[in-house]
Amino acid sequence: MTTKRLSDAELERQIDQAEVRALYERAEGLWATAVRYDRAGHRLVLTLANGYVVGVPRSALPHLAGATGAQLATVELGADGITVRVPALDADYSVRGLVQAMTAAANGKRGGASKSDAKQLAAKANGAKGGRPRKTQRV
Repeated sequence: MTTKRLSDAELERQIDQAEVRALYERAEGLWATAVRYDRAGHRLVLTLANGYVVGVPRSALPHLAGATGAQLATVELGADGITVRVPALDADYSVRGLVQAMTAAANGKRGGASKSDAKQLAAKANGAKGGRPRKTQRV
């Protein structure tokens, strides 16, 4: 397997992009002030700079699914607070990615539920008409 070596200009460009992303994430509060492994809940617990606390089940992270509690107890924050490291497993995650993955999963569970009055009325009206219209085949 050959390894592609970056030019100095490309390396500088990527570093500049990473620094801009870090500033953006800090401005949004998407950086952690603390991280720990919750053995009872089998999850990583992130405390974010904006005050939110996010629990990430280890089953949601394929590289951590088979890890021992002792390995996960080595979890630490990167110096910038925008990365989470598990040194015992040589695994690194972005705080932003972990937060987005957990909020997307939570939003997906709520999708489609008829909670608002308008949505319930529309569902009832569609049901009175025989339900959702059948798909027609085009020739």
